Amino acid sequence: MSDSYLPAGMPAPVPSPDGLDVPYWEGTRRGELMVQRCGGCGNWQWGPEWMCHKCNSFDIKWEQVEGKGLIYSWERPWHPVHPALKERGPYTAVLVELPHAGNIRMVGNLLGPDDQDVVIGRAVEAVFEPHDDAPTPYTLVQWRFS
Repeated sequence: MSDSYLPAGMPAPVPSPDGLDVPYWEGTRRGELMVQRCGGCGNWQWGPEWMCHKCNSFDIKWEQVEGKGLIYSWERPWHPVHPALKERGPYTAVLVELPHAGNIRMVGNLLGPDDQDVVIGRAVEAVFEPHDDAPTPYTLVQWRFS
């Protein structure tokens, strides 16, 4: 995989129309990993929701968390999920658990050789991949072994 995961022709990620995930995308532009936390019960959650998964409170806040986690699961797809990725397979997708944020899990790409050994429980860290030249600049969160 090259240094940039999204080649020309891929649709750029954009915040949801309702604006719920705007704090996440603004955080990635600053090189910060932002997730939701309930102001009522303290529960961490991902993906973004309007209410707490645990206590149903609407007192949801965004907090910066450390971009470090552990591989909970992984997969190495060989098929392209979009025509622009036709020459990009295989790649490694990981489900990363964040122990310091209530063990929430995030999906992302694992940077490095396509045939690298991946072990459940191995430590990874977030890598922020800016796309400053896009019509609307954005930053992706990728993962690499720490």
